[in-house]
Amino acid sequence: MPDFRQTPHRTVLPSPVPSAPASPPALNVLGEPLQECGCAPMTGWYRDGFCRTDGADLGRHTVCCVVNETFLSYTRAQGNDLSTPAPAFGYPGLRPGDHWCVCAARWLEAYEDGMAPPVRLAACERSTLEIIPLEVLRSCAA
Repeated sequence: MPDFRQTPHRTVLPSPVPSAPASPPALNVLGEPLQECGCAPMTGWYRDGFCRTDGADLGRHTVCCVVNETFLSYTRAQGNDLSTPAPAFGYPGLRPGDHWCVCAARWLEAYEDGMAPPVRLAACERSTLEIIPLEVLRSCAA
């Protein structure tokens, strides 16, 4: 599975995919156990379907989105094409309706520009709140 990671301004292909640390279960922005974001395609910093993060995740991939064409076009215009497949990396590309962990700062930028996709609050990791207020996330809840 490819390791397409989003930084605030471009896609980065680090290698290898980090392994998830042994730690207490992550919480979501509602203070409950973090729910899975999506596995088709596989998403998350750890490529385990969850929008969890660690100190090496400079983009903080903690916002679980239901991507739409508006957001895919927006992020492509920002230099991060998430919709084009990359077969060499086994990456199918995203389509409207896919669930994907995006960088908190990129999602907030899209929100401020009126282009943010809906979010799944139960699958957004709690540290998202250090960047995006809960009220803003709630206003875009799927």
